[in-house]
Parts: sequence; C-alpha cells; structure tokens
Amino acid sequence: MNRILATAVSEFRIAFRNRWVSIATGMMVLFALVLAAAGAAPTGDVGVDRLSVTVASLTSLAVYLVPLLALLMSFDAVAGEVERGTLPLLLTYPVSRLEILLGKLLAHLAILALAVTLGYGAAALVAVWSDPGAVAGLASLWRLVWTSVALGATFLGAGYALSALARRPSGAAGLAIALWLAAVVLYDLALLALIVTDSGGAFTTHALPVALLANPADAFRVFNLSAAEAVAAAGGIGGAARAIPLWQSAASLLVWPLAAIALAVAAFRKVTP
Repeated sequence: MNRILATAVSEFRIAFRNRWVSIATGMMVLFALVLAAAGAAPTGDVGVDRLSVTVASLTSLAVYLVPLLALLMSFDAVAGEVERGTLPLLLTYPVSRLEILLGKLLAHLAILALAVTLGYGAAALVAVWSDPGAVAGLASLWRLVWTSVALGATFLGAGYALSALARRPSGAAGLAIALWLAAVVLYDLALLALIVTDSGGAFTTHALPVALLANPADAFRVFNLSAAEAVAAAGGIGGAARAIPLWQSAASLLVWPLAAIALAVAAFRKVTP
C-alpha cells in the first residue's frame, strides 16, 4: 500500500507540474457554471427542484467531458514512460506493475474527483443561491459526483490499456480519441438510428436497455437520470431510464471500472522495457 501511495503522490506532482489539475478543474467549473445558469430554465415545467434539473444537465456534460479528461490524462501513462526511457528504471524499483498502475490510477482519480467536486459544487451553489429549495437535490448531486468518478475510472483504465498496447504516445493519443468518439458519440448515434428504424419494435423494447448497459457512458446517464427522477428534464435515449431497473445501471457502473483496470494490467504485463 505504501508503494502505491508513493507512486500516486509522484504522479500527482507530475500532473500538477503539467497543469492537468488546473486544466481539469477549470474546464469542469466553467462548463458546470454555464449549465447551472442556462440549464435550469424548465424547472417549473417539470415539477422538480432547480438543483435536480441542473444535475440532469450536468449529467449530459459529464458523459462527454469526464471520459475525455480521463483519456487525456491516461493515454501516455505507459507509452510516455517507454518513449522517455524511464520505464526500465521504474521497473527496477521494488514495485510491481499492478502497483504502478494502481498508483497512477489513484493520482488521476484524485484529480478527477477534485475537478468534478469543484465543478458540480459551483453549480450547486448557484442553484441554491437562486432557489433555497434546491437543497432537496443534494442527494442527486452526490450520486452524480461518485458516479462521475466511477465513469472516469473506466476510461482511465481503458486509457492505460491503449497506452500499453500502442507503446508510443502519438499512437495512444489516436486510439484514445477514437475510443472517445466511438463510446460517447457514435454509439448513441447508432442507437438512435436503430430506434428510428425499429419504430417501437423488438429492438426498442428488448435490446435497447441491454445496449445502454453495455456502454459505461450510457449506464452512467441512465443511472443518474432514473435515480434523480429527472427523466422528464432530459430527452432522447435518457428517456430509456424508465425501463431499466436502477440496480442494473448501478451494477454496470461498478463492473466497468474493474474490467477496464483488469484489461490495463493484462496489457501492461506484456510491455517489455
């Protein structure tokens, strides 16, 4: 455990010097404040408190921004060490490859947790300041915080795996962007196209819930919208949250990080200095 913490502290210092802490925090606070100001307009129409509607808007932000930040922080975690020639030195220390990855994961998760806490906290302050009754939505905000960290852990693990497979930062960066586009953008577009083509048939009623749970980004969206009972504030695929039991989306959120980290460890073990 001490070796993991030592690695995490070292990685956090490197990220701080590279300004990842300020970049991630600044992006989350900026976009969260914009959504807090503009995304709570329909509060009176949907019959929920201002903060719950803000959380629905922040959920849509997190689906895009959290995976992107996680991949940007992790794509050179292994490939960068290989290119700089520091991996052979790192492996001479009395620390296992699993401990190295867990240390990097802990540091990057700390940065993500700091960013989402400050970003969502700023949005919550705006909502409560304008409507004191918005404190009723604090439970929804807390769910959004920890599920955002879980979503980030999934894409951090995926980024480490891609970094180990690519061996070069440029190749890892390309794979990371391709993964983000496929998982966050193209996957939902494909589902929407299938829904339109299906016209309420078997795919929409039976296969769509499974397809949503098979994507960590969609499982994150479905869980937060259904748990907050703010589905009416979000359209599109988010409406499928009604048809998916809460425990299933929660289980998907917890299983995906473990699978991604296991894949990263397996890929890292095949990297030779």
